[in-house]
Amino acid sequence: MEPVSESSRSRRRMTGAERREQLIQVGRALFADKGFDGTSVEEIAASAKVSKPVVYEHFGGKEGIYAVVIDREMQRLLSLVTQALSASHARVKLERAALALLQYIEESSEGFRILVRDSHAASGTGTFASLISDIASQVEDVLADEFMERGYDPKLAPMYAQMLVGMTALTGQWWLEVRKPRREEVAAHLVNLSWNGLTGLDPNPALTAATRGLVLSPAAETRTARPAERDSKEQEKLRREQEKAQEREQRERAKQLERQQRELEKAKEREQRERAKELERQTKEQEKLRREQEKAQEREQRERAKELERRQRERAKELERLQRERAKEFDRQQHGEI
Repeated sequence: MEPVSESSRSRRRMTGAERREQLIQVGRALFADKGFDGTSVEEIAASAKVSKPVVYEHFGGKEGIYAVVIDREMQRLLSLVTQALSASHARVKLERAALALLQYIEESSEGFRILVRDSHAASGTGTFASLISDIASQVEDVLADEFMERGYDPKLAPMYAQMLVGMTALTGQWWLEVRKPRREEVAAHLVNLSWNGLTGLDPNPALTAATRGLVLSPAAETRTARPAERDSKEQEKLRREQEKAQEREQRERAKQLERQQRELEKAKEREQRERAKELERQTKEQEKLRREQEKAQEREQRERAKELERRQRERAKELERLQRERAKEFDRQQHGEI
Protein backbone atom coordinates (compact mmCIF):
# COMPACT_ATOMS: atom_id res chain seq x y z
CA MET A 1 0.00 0.00 0.00
CA GLU A 2 1.35 3.41 -0.95
CA PRO A 3 1.85 5.96 1.88
CA VAL A 4 -0.68 8.78 2.08
CA SER A 5 0.88 12.08 1.07
CA GLU A 6 0.50 15.34 2.97
CA SER A 7 -1.45 16.86 0.08
CA SER A 8 -3.96 14.00 0.08
CA ARG A 9 -4.42 14.34 3.83
CA SER A 10 -4.98 18.11 3.48
CA ARG A 11 -7.68 17.38 0.92
CA ARG A 12 -9.55 15.10 3.36
CA ARG A 13 -13.28 15.47 2.86
CA MET A 14 -15.02 17.25 5.72
CA THR A 15 -17.65 15.46 7.76
CA GLY A 16 -21.18 16.81 7.72
CA ALA A 17 -20.68 18.47 11.13
CA GLU A 18 -17.36 20.03 10.08
CA ARG A 19 -18.84 21.38 6.85
CA ARG A 20 -21.81 22.77 8.76
CA GLU A 21 -19.56 24.59 11.24
CA GLN A 22 -17.41 25.95 8.40
CA LEU A 23 -20.46 27.41 6.67
CA ILE A 24 -21.64 28.97 9.95
CA GLN A 25 -18.28 30.70 10.51
CA VAL A 26 -18.07 31.88 6.89
CA GLY A 27 -21.64 33.18 7.03
CA ARG A 28 -20.99 34.92 10.35
CA ALA A 29 -18.06 36.87 8.90
CA LEU A 30 -20.00 37.87 5.79
CA PHE A 31 -23.13 38.89 7.74
CA ALA A 32 -20.99 41.06 10.02
CA ASP A 33 -19.30 42.71 7.03
CA LYS A 34 -22.23 43.11 4.61
CA GLY A 35 -25.40 42.42 6.58
CA PHE A 36 -28.06 39.81 5.82
CA ASP A 37 -29.44 41.48 2.69
CA GLY A 38 -25.97 42.23 1.35
CA THR A 39 -24.81 38.62 1.63
CA SER A 40 -25.68 36.03 -1.01
CA VAL A 41 -25.58 32.24 -1.07
CA GLU A 42 -23.05 32.52 -3.91
CA GLU A 43 -20.65 34.49 -1.69
CA ILE A 44 -21.03 32.03 1.18
CA ALA A 45 -20.37 29.08 -1.14
CA ALA A 46 -17.40 30.80 -2.79
CA SER A 47 -15.82 31.74 0.55
CA ALA A 48 -16.26 28.18 1.82
CA LYS A 49 -14.98 26.80 -1.53
CA VAL A 50 -18.08 24.66 -2.03
CA SER A 51 -20.95 24.64 -4.50
CA LYS A 52 -24.29 26.35 -3.83
CA PRO A 53 -26.14 23.03 -3.48
CA VAL A 54 -23.94 22.20 -0.46
CA VAL A 55 -25.19 25.35 1.30
CA TYR A 56 -28.79 24.51 0.46
CA GLU A 57 -28.30 20.92 1.58
CA HIS A 58 -27.10 21.89 5.06
CA PHE A 59 -29.19 25.00 5.76
CA GLY A 60 -31.76 25.46 3.01
CA GLY A 61 -30.24 28.86 2.17
CA LYS A 62 -28.61 31.82 3.88
CA GLU A 63 -31.64 32.19 6.18
CA GLY A 64 -30.76 28.93 7.91
CA ILE A 65 -27.16 29.99 8.55
CA TYR A 66 -28.30 33.41 9.76
CA ALA A 67 -30.74 31.84 12.24
CA VAL A 68 -27.97 29.70 13.77
CA VAL A 69 -25.57 32.65 13.99
CA ILE A 70 -28.18 34.88 15.67
CA ASP A 71 -29.16 32.15 18.12
CA ARG A 72 -25.53 31.55 19.14
CA GLU A 73 -24.76 35.23 19.62
CA MET A 74 -27.93 35.90 21.63
CA GLN A 75 -27.30 32.90 23.87
CA ARG A 76 -23.69 33.97 24.49
CA LEU A 77 -24.59 37.56 25.38
CA LEU A 78 -27.54 36.52 27.54
CA SER A 79 -25.37 33.97 29.34
CA LEU A 80 -22.71 36.59 30.15
CA VAL A 81 -25.26 39.09 31.48
CA THR A 82 -27.12 36.40 33.46
CA GLN A 83 -23.85 35.35 35.05
CA ALA A 84 -23.07 38.98 35.92
CA LEU A 85 -26.45 39.44 37.63
CA SER A 86 -25.76 36.56 40.00
CA ALA A 87 -23.65 38.81 42.24
CA SER A 88 -24.97 39.65 45.71
CA HIS A 89 -24.88 43.45 45.88
CA ALA A 90 -26.94 45.72 43.61
CA ARG A 91 -24.04 47.95 42.58
CA VAL A 92 -21.82 44.95 41.83
CA LYS A 93 -24.65 43.53 39.70
CA LEU A 94 -24.81 46.79 37.75
CA GLU A 95 -21.05 46.96 37.31
CA ARG A 96 -20.75 43.39 36.13
CA ALA A 97 -23.73 43.64 33.77
CA ALA A 98 -22.21 46.70 32.08
CA LEU A 99 -18.82 45.01 31.96
CA ALA A 100 -20.37 41.81 30.54
CA LEU A 101 -21.88 43.69 27.59
CA LEU A 102 -18.62 45.50 26.88
CA GLN A 103 -16.64 42.25 27.18
CA TYR A 104 -18.98 40.61 24.68
CA ILE A 105 -18.56 43.56 22.28
CA GLU A 106 -14.78 43.40 22.60
CA GLU A 107 -14.49 39.62 22.23
CA SER A 108 -17.29 39.09 19.70
CA SER A 109 -17.40 42.27 17.64
CA GLU A 110 -18.67 40.48 14.54
CA GLY A 111 -21.53 38.92 16.49
CA PHE A 112 -22.54 42.26 18.05
CA ARG A 113 -22.49 43.96 14.63
CA ILE A 114 -24.86 41.29 13.33
CA LEU A 115 -27.22 41.67 16.30
CA VAL A 116 -27.50 45.46 16.15
CA ARG A 117 -27.31 45.85 12.36
CA ASP A 118 -30.05 43.60 11.03
CA SER A 119 -32.42 42.17 13.63
CA HIS A 120 -33.75 40.41 10.55
CA ALA A 121 -36.94 38.34 10.65
CA ALA A 122 -35.03 35.49 9.00
CA SER A 123 -33.34 34.73 12.32
CA GLY A 124 -36.46 33.05 13.68
CA THR A 125 -35.01 33.41 17.18
CA GLY A 126 -35.92 36.99 18.04
CA THR A 127 -34.16 40.30 17.60
CA PHE A 128 -31.66 42.41 19.48
CA ALA A 129 -34.61 44.34 20.91
CA SER A 130 -36.13 41.12 22.25
CA LEU A 131 -32.77 40.15 23.77
CA ILE A 132 -32.49 43.52 25.49
CA SER A 133 -36.04 43.00 26.74
CA ASP A 134 -35.04 39.62 28.23
CA ILE A 135 -32.09 41.23 30.01
CA ALA A 136 -34.31 44.07 31.24
CA SER A 137 -36.69 41.49 32.73
CA GLN A 138 -33.84 40.09 34.83
CA VAL A 139 -32.74 43.57 35.89
CA GLU A 140 -36.37 44.31 36.76
CA ASP A 141 -36.33 41.58 39.43
CA VAL A 142 -33.17 43.05 40.94
CA LEU A 143 -34.59 46.58 41.01
CA ALA A 144 -37.90 45.45 42.47
CA ASP A 145 -36.12 44.00 45.52
CA GLU A 146 -34.01 47.14 45.92
CA PHE A 147 -37.06 49.42 45.59
CA MET A 148 -38.96 47.49 48.25
CA GLU A 149 -36.05 47.70 50.68
CA ARG A 150 -35.78 51.46 50.17
CA GLY A 151 -39.50 52.18 50.30
CA TYR A 152 -39.90 52.92 46.58
CA ASP A 153 -42.82 51.67 44.53
CA PRO A 154 -41.71 48.29 43.04
CA LYS A 155 -44.21 48.79 40.20
CA LEU A 156 -41.77 51.32 38.75
CA ALA A 157 -39.01 48.70 38.48
CA PRO A 158 -39.85 47.67 34.86
CA MET A 159 -39.53 51.26 33.64
CA TYR A 160 -36.22 51.81 35.42
CA ALA A 161 -34.93 48.47 34.13
CA GLN A 162 -35.61 49.58 30.54
CA MET A 163 -33.80 52.86 31.23
CA LEU A 164 -30.70 51.15 32.63
CA VAL A 165 -30.46 48.44 29.98
CA GLY A 166 -31.23 50.85 27.14
CA MET A 167 -28.54 53.28 28.30
CA THR A 168 -25.98 50.49 28.53
CA ALA A 169 -26.90 48.97 25.15
CA LEU A 170 -26.67 52.30 23.31
CA THR A 171 -23.35 53.06 24.98
CA GLY A 172 -22.13 49.66 23.82
CA GLN A 173 -23.08 50.42 20.21
CA TRP A 174 -21.14 53.67 20.39
CA TRP A 175 -18.12 51.98 22.00
CA LEU A 176 -18.13 49.28 19.29
CA GLU A 177 -16.74 51.85 16.86
CA VAL A 178 -14.54 54.08 19.04
CA ARG A 179 -13.08 51.53 21.54
CA LYS A 180 -11.88 54.33 23.78
CA PRO A 181 -11.56 54.46 26.71
CA ARG A 182 -10.96 50.85 27.79
CA ARG A 183 -13.96 48.78 28.76
CA GLU A 184 -13.53 48.95 32.55
CA GLU A 185 -13.38 52.73 32.40
CA VAL A 186 -16.52 52.87 30.25
CA ALA A 187 -18.31 50.54 32.68
CA ALA A 188 -17.24 52.73 35.61
CA HIS A 189 -18.73 55.84 33.98
CA LEU A 190 -21.95 53.98 33.16
CA VAL A 191 -22.33 52.93 36.79
CA ASN A 192 -21.37 56.43 37.90
CA LEU A 193 -24.29 57.95 36.02
CA SER A 194 -26.84 55.27 36.86
CA TRP A 195 -25.83 54.81 40.52
CA ASN A 196 -25.04 58.38 41.56
CA GLY A 197 -27.20 60.38 39.12
CA LEU A 198 -26.20 63.64 37.48
CA THR A 199 -26.31 65.57 40.75
CA GLY A 200 -23.95 63.16 42.49
CA LEU A 201 -21.42 62.32 39.78
CA ASP A 202 -18.00 61.21 40.98
CA PRO A 203 -15.31 63.24 39.12
CA ASN A 204 -13.05 60.15 39.07
CA PRO A 205 -15.27 57.08 38.90
CA ALA A 206 -13.85 53.58 39.23
CA LEU A 207 -15.25 50.09 39.49
CA THR A 208 -15.42 48.47 42.92
CA ALA A 209 -12.81 45.93 43.91
CA ALA A 210 -15.46 43.22 43.50
CA THR A 211 -15.59 43.91 39.75
CA ARG A 212 -12.19 45.28 38.67
CA GLY A 213 -10.34 42.87 36.41
CA LEU A 214 -13.31 40.52 36.13
CA VAL A 215 -13.57 38.51 32.90
CA LEU A 216 -16.79 36.56 32.49
CA SER A 217 -17.24 33.31 30.59
CA PRO A 218 -20.59 31.72 29.66
CA ALA A 219 -19.32 28.25 30.54
CA ALA A 220 -17.59 29.22 33.79
CA GLU A 221 -19.16 28.96 37.21
CA THR A 222 -19.89 32.34 38.76
CA ARG A 223 -17.74 33.23 41.70
CA THR A 224 -18.86 36.15 43.78
CA ALA A 225 -15.91 38.15 45.04
CA ARG A 226 -15.88 39.36 48.61
CA PRO A 227 -17.02 43.01 48.73
CA ALA A 228 -14.11 45.35 49.38
CA GLU A 229 -15.29 48.90 48.73
CA ARG A 230 -12.78 51.69 49.27
CA ASP A 231 -15.50 53.95 50.50
CA SER A 232 -16.18 53.20 54.18
CA LYS A 233 -19.85 54.11 53.91
CA GLU A 234 -20.30 51.71 51.01
CA GLN A 235 -18.54 48.96 52.95
CA GLU A 236 -20.95 49.41 55.85
CA LYS A 237 -23.92 49.24 53.48
CA LEU A 238 -22.57 46.05 51.93
CA ARG A 239 -22.23 44.40 55.33
CA ARG A 240 -25.77 45.34 56.34
CA GLU A 241 -27.22 43.90 53.17
CA GLN A 242 -25.32 40.60 53.15
CA GLU A 243 -27.98 38.64 55.02
CA LYS A 244 -30.78 39.90 52.78
CA ALA A 245 -28.66 39.38 49.70
CA GLN A 246 -28.03 35.71 50.50
CA GLU A 247 -31.68 34.79 50.09
CA ARG A 248 -31.95 36.74 46.84
CA GLU A 249 -28.75 35.17 45.57
CA GLN A 250 -30.11 31.68 46.27
CA ARG A 251 -33.25 32.49 44.29
CA GLU A 252 -31.16 33.87 41.46
CA ARG A 253 -28.92 30.80 41.42
CA ALA A 254 -31.99 28.57 41.27
CA LYS A 255 -33.32 30.61 38.36
CA GLN A 256 -29.96 30.52 36.64
CA LEU A 257 -29.72 26.75 37.10
CA GLU A 258 -33.20 26.35 35.66
CA ARG A 259 -32.29 28.53 32.67
CA GLN A 260 -29.10 26.57 32.11
CA GLN A 261 -31.02 23.30 32.23
CA ARG A 262 -33.50 24.63 29.68
CA GLU A 263 -30.65 25.80 27.46
CA LEU A 264 -28.99 22.38 27.77
CA GLU A 265 -32.23 20.65 26.83
CA LYS A 266 -32.64 22.94 23.83
CA ALA A 267 -29.05 22.26 22.78
CA LYS A 268 -29.65 18.52 23.04
CA GLU A 269 -32.82 18.82 20.99
CA ARG A 270 -30.99 20.83 18.33
CA GLU A 271 -28.20 18.26 18.24
CA GLN A 272 -30.72 15.42 17.92
CA ARG A 273 -32.48 17.22 15.08
CA GLU A 274 -29.17 17.78 13.32
CA ARG A 275 -28.23 14.12 13.72
CA ALA A 276 -31.63 13.05 12.42
CA LYS A 277 -31.22 15.35 9.42
CA GLU A 278 -27.73 14.00 8.76
CA LEU A 279 -29.00 10.41 8.97
CA GLU A 280 -31.89 11.24 6.67
CA ARG A 281 -29.51 12.89 4.20
CA GLN A 282 -27.21 9.84 4.22
CA THR A 283 -30.20 7.54 3.72
CA LYS A 284 -31.36 9.62 0.77
CA GLU A 285 -27.88 9.55 -0.73
CA GLN A 286 -27.74 5.76 -0.38
CA GLU A 287 -31.18 5.39 -1.93
CA LYS A 288 -30.19 7.70 -4.77
CA LEU A 289 -27.02 5.69 -5.37
CA ARG A 290 -29.02 2.44 -5.37
CA ARG A 291 -31.51 3.84 -7.91
CA GLU A 292 -28.68 5.06 -10.12
CA GLN A 293 -27.06 1.61 -10.01
CA GLU A 294 -30.35 -0.06 -10.95
CA LYS A 295 -30.83 2.36 -13.84
CA ALA A 296 -27.28 1.70 -15.02
CA GLN A 297 -27.92 -2.04 -14.94
CA GLU A 298 -31.15 -1.60 -16.88
CA ARG A 299 -29.37 0.53 -19.50
CA GLU A 300 -26.62 -2.07 -19.79
CA GLN A 301 -29.18 -4.86 -20.24
CA ARG A 302 -31.03 -2.88 -22.93
CA GLU A 303 -27.79 -2.17 -24.75
CA ARG A 304 -26.85 -5.85 -24.64
CA ALA A 305 -30.29 -6.83 -25.98
CA LYS A 306 -29.97 -4.28 -28.79
CA GLU A 307 -26.50 -5.55 -29.64
CA LEU A 308 -27.73 -9.17 -29.73
CA GLU A 309 -30.68 -8.20 -31.91
CA ARG A 310 -28.37 -6.29 -34.30
CA ARG A 311 -26.04 -9.28 -34.63
CA GLN A 312 -28.99 -11.59 -35.32
CA ARG A 313 -30.23 -9.26 -38.06
CA GLU A 314 -26.78 -9.15 -39.61
CA ARG A 315 -26.54 -12.95 -39.54
CA ALA A 316 -29.99 -13.26 -41.12
CA LYS A 317 -29.02 -10.84 -43.86
CA GLU A 318 -25.77 -12.69 -44.46
CA LEU A 319 -27.61 -16.02 -44.66
CA GLU A 320 -30.13 -14.54 -47.07
CA ARG A 321 -27.34 -13.14 -49.23
CA LEU A 322 -25.62 -16.53 -49.35
CA GLN A 323 -28.86 -18.23 -50.31
CA ARG A 324 -29.40 -15.76 -53.15
CA GLU A 325 -25.86 -16.32 -54.43
CA ARG A 326 -26.31 -20.10 -54.31
CA ALA A 327 -29.60 -19.80 -56.18
CA LYS A 328 -27.94 -17.67 -58.85
CA GLU A 329 -25.08 -20.15 -59.12
CA PHE A 330 -27.55 -22.98 -59.47
CA ASP A 331 -29.39 -21.11 -62.23
CA ARG A 332 -26.12 -20.51 -64.11
CA GLN A 333 -25.28 -24.16 -63.88
CA GLN A 334 -28.72 -25.17 -65.16
CA HIS A 335 -28.49 -22.83 -68.15
CA GLY A 336 -25.00 -24.10 -68.95
CA GLU A 337 -26.18 -27.73 -69.12
CA ILE A 338 -28.99 -26.81 -71.48
